Amino acid sequence: MTSLPRRLHQALPQTQCTRCGYPDCEGYAQAIAEGTAAINQCPPGGAEGVARLSELTGQPALPLNPDNGLEGPRTVAFIDEAWCIGCTLCLDACPTDAIVGANKQMHTVMEAHCTGCELCLPVCPVDCIELETVAPDLTGWAAWSTTQAQQALHRYEQKKTRLEKIDRAAAAQATKMAEDLAQKAKGSVLQAVLARAKASKA
Repeated sequence: MTSLPRRLHQALPQTQCTRCGYPDCEGYAQAIAEGTAAINQCPPGGAEGVARLSELTGQPALPLNPDNGLEGPRTVAFIDEAWCIGCTLCLDACPTDAIVGANKQMHTVMEAHCTGCELCLPVCPVDCIELETVAPDLTGWAAWSTTQAQQALHRYEQKKTRLEKIDRAAAAQATKMAEDLAQKAKGSVLQAVLARAKASKA
């Protein structure tokens, strides 16, 4: 049988917006399973999301906690290309790699992959990113499908894997550099000892 944390994770919209107070949807699901987080902390899931979590946990459904945000229509980010300076900060912030661009070049948002998480907004130094409403009359799970959630999770996990690979490569390089320096230092010490010994004999 699928574990409770996994079932709770599957019931979340996978926007990875962190409004629940946790670094990602998986972290929030784990916290609910452990009893350290309430089931009403996910604004993107809305009231329907709370109902799903209530059914899985057996806890009574609660209104969304306003401290975590309010349920609203689905939005996607839009970059004003005339103001974009190509700083790449939004690329780093986007959990699903929905923003493409290069350093000092114009960036753009792939709407199909944007979860509306809003994490790109605070990092933009020139405020060139805005949110556009996609479905003004639909909120929560009514505006977001299970397929979209699965796709968002897949892209999020791909990005995590890519960053972890980069971190491992950087760590390996740092270790090699430290070993090379240590070897050089050891060689220098040995040369100094041999030089002193030779000088003493002379």
